[in-house]
Amino acid sequence: MSGAGGAPVDRAARTTPLLELRDVGKDYGSVIALDGVSATVRAGEVTCVLGDNGAGKSTLIKILSGVHRADRGAVLLDGRPADFGSPREALDAGVATVYQDLAMIPLMSIWRNFFLGAEPTRGWGPFRRFDAARAKEVTRRELAAMGIDIRDPDQPVGTLSGGERQSVAIARAVHFGARVLILDEPTSALGVKQAGVVLRYVAQARDRGVGVVLITHNPHHAHPVGDRFLVLNRGRSMGEFAKADISREELTRLMAGGAELDALSHELERPGS
Repeated sequence: MSGAGGAPVDRAARTTPLLELRDVGKDYGSVIALDGVSATVRAGEVTCVLGDNGAGKSTLIKILSGVHRADRGAVLLDGRPADFGSPREALDAGVATVYQDLAMIPLMSIWRNFFLGAEPTRGWGPFRRFDAARAKEVTRRELAAMGIDIRDPDQPVGTLSGGERQSVAIARAVHFGARVLILDEPTSALGVKQAGVVLRYVAQARDRGVGVVLITHNPHHAHPVGDRFLVLNRGRSMGEFAKADISREELTRLMAGGAELDALSHELERPGS
């Protein structure tokens, strides 16, 4: 696979990708949301999917996470066809998605949110009950393993900063066996400092062998942490690039369209400058 105007992404001596898209397309009536999109996600790497609003990022997430099926092309998991019929099927296969809203309950404690829907129990039959002590211990341990320092797992998750909540969601997905972790615009509503916090935890997940898909419209956030980059524009791929083959500035121009940026720069110039 090669990037438009860039060198081919080197795949020599690499293992089978965790997740691969081959010429994937999706239509909504007469609207072509995705057309001929290919991408690769490998263990221990971050694949950044970039594009402006309407580029097709949301549709790509829905296909990868099992919300929608592709109309054309193929999705491969470990080199074998994967046709996820629901988010549950994708999750059972190890493909976890963390959406912008995080699916957390602000007034509930960190540890209750961490195990929401997968509560550990002890005892059996009618004597089975929620094992709160174990849940707190595991939450503290897993967050510490990701480098997240939480003083009190009993504090409501709503008291955490936006970056800390994103980090808890990432740690939760990794704990429950995510091999592919899809992050939907995790830094979009964060300031510079909190965005940096989230990107550090993205790198932590990568270093634990997870294949991360980082969806973003911000090349300034994508380039420092990404290993490869897929750029979408109006549902079509503008190329897949290895980090060594594209700069942050080139990513920005490719996302916006170089000609459009040049025209805007010319339009905004002061007269006589």
